[in-house]
Order: sequence, then structure tokens, then C-alpha cells
Amino acid sequence: MRLPVFALAATAMAVPAYAEELNVYSYRQPELIQPLLDAFTEETGITTNVAYVDKGLVERLKAEGRRSPADIILTVDISRLTEAKDAGVTQAVESETLNGRIPVSIRDPEGHWFGLTTRARIIYASKERVAEGEITTYEDLADPKWAGRICTRSGTHVYTLGLLSAVIEHNGAEAAETWLKGVKANLAKDPEGNDRAQVKSIWAGECDISLGNTYYMGAMLEDDEQTEWANSVRIEFPTFADNGMTHINISGVAMTASAPNRDNAVAFMEYLASPEAQNIYASVVYEYPASPAAAPSELVASWGKFTPDDTNLAAIADHRAEALKMVERVDFDGGNGSGG
Repeated sequence: MRLPVFALAATAMAVPAYAEELNVYSYRQPELIQPLLDAFTEETGITTNVAYVDKGLVERLKAEGRRSPADIILTVDISRLTEAKDAGVTQAVESETLNGRIPVSIRDPEGHWFGLTTRARIIYASKERVAEGEITTYEDLADPKWAGRICTRSGTHVYTLGLLSAVIEHNGAEAAETWLKGVKANLAKDPEGNDRAQVKSIWAGECDISLGNTYYMGAMLEDDEQTEWANSVRIEFPTFADNGMTHINISGVAMTASAPNRDNAVAFMEYLASPEAQNIYASVVYEYPASPAAAPSELVASWGKFTPDDTNLAAIADHRAEALKMVERVDFDGGNGSGG
């Protein structure tokens, strides 16, 4: 029996576990991962049942405890993966296959989570008002030359906190706070909206550059309304001044602490790290494969080359609490220095 995909509001019922089934709690929309699930079932004969859990995933697993039917969680952002680990709702997985296919910098040192795809935190720059190569480092964002020219989303969002955590890791807390104040002073307006909204603001002439994830370019190009926004900007890959590398984040996978179908879960995790699955997943979500054995799609590759930061994401995630306090102390989302 194959159970249907169901939303959080309808998931009071437990998903029964079967010997040749696998139960997945996914932060990502079912349509994005269905091609992966279908290919896995075709290869292994293991049926997958998916619950789409876009909010409260960790809280749900904690409430279910040992009775949870979930074997696997699929989620995005290092902070969500480390939150699950710290809450005790995941377990370590020992797998030579996973360790051999997923670079050490994007997997948990203790084996609780593994990166599946990566996205770079890049700059969307106006083709009309910003020259190529005019901004090259994250540190440049605090340069007064950009006063009134930057748009970004909330400082408390996980993507912003991830980048700030990386700045702390590379430059130290004192320098990171000075940098954050400089970025705030350069804002064209108070932070609001998502990454796509920032690109729309560039298109509308409200600012000249914004921070965003690479995959939003693919998403905008697929949307008739947003294609014009996407075509008004180009992607610039900034680097950290100390190592010449670009900040990345991940989507990832972890096995739940309760996992009733553990062997099937390991098989699924190892399949996700295969070149075939990497190509499927990365292409669907406009991201970069985690495994060096797989290549990005033609569209993603067209955005340019960069060197991903090889600092272990677990070390960067350790600064998240400090980053949040810094955002609040600076009042990053309050009145900005130039446009508010």
C-alpha cells in the first residue's frame, strides 16, 4: 500500500511502517522530490511515503518520540539540520559510501546529517547600474560606496544568519559586527520580503545589488511574471577576503532517531549520494550537486564558476546564536542608514 503525500495540517495520523517501505518527512515540496522517490523505488522496490512538513519538523519529531513513523528527514539550510541534531531527533549513520561521496565540509563530523545539494549565497547585481567586477567580496558590502544601494531580506532569516555566521568564522566577532553595521548603513530600505523580492526591487530601480541564493535565478526564469526581474540582473560570486571562496549552504538528509526502517533509510541516503540521484535532485531545484562525481545542470553551470568555501558548515553553524544576538544588537531590521 502506498500512502499519499499529505500536509502538516492533516498529519495527526501516523504513517504505518512496512518492511519494504520508507517514511520521509520533507521540508521541500513533494513535487520537487518526487522524481527522486520514483527513481529510488524503481531501483530498489522500496515504496516511499512522504509527509510535507514545512514548519515545526523538530517539534513534531520530539512530540512523536520513539513512536514516530519517520525514517528520514529532508530539509534545507545547515541551521535546520543542526537544530534537529541538537534536539536529539536524529541518529549517526556510519556509511563508507556516504563518506566517500559527500565532501567532509558539508557533512556532520559525527554522521548525523549529509549535504545533498549546495547553493551559493551570491550577489544579484543590476546589469545597468553595476559594472562587472565592481563588487568582489562580502566585505565590499560594507563599503560606503554602496550607500543606499543594497536590498536584502530580514537579518533574522536563516539565510542571513548563515552568511553572518560565516563572516564571524572568517573575520572574528568584532569585525563581523562592524561589517554588519556597515551593510545596514548601505541599505536602500528596511529588510523585508524574500530573495526574489530583492531582485524585483533591483528591477524597479529601488536598489542596485542584493543578496540571494543562486537557485532563485532558476526559479524566477521559470515564472512568466518574474522572468523580467531575473533578466535585469546578473549573478556575481563574492568571496571572503581571507580565502577567496564563496559562502555556500545546503539541502540535506538525516536519519531520525526512531527510524523503524533503518536499513531502508541507509539505502535511501546512499542512493541520494549517487551521481544519478545527485543529477536528478540538483537539476530539479536549480542547485549544485554535493558529490564531485555529479555535474550541475546546463542552466546552473551557465551562471559561472566559483570556489565553494571548504570550511565545515558545522563550524559555521556554531556561530548562529552569536549571529542572532548581533543582528538584534545592531537592530539590522530597523531604520537603515540611507533609505529609512
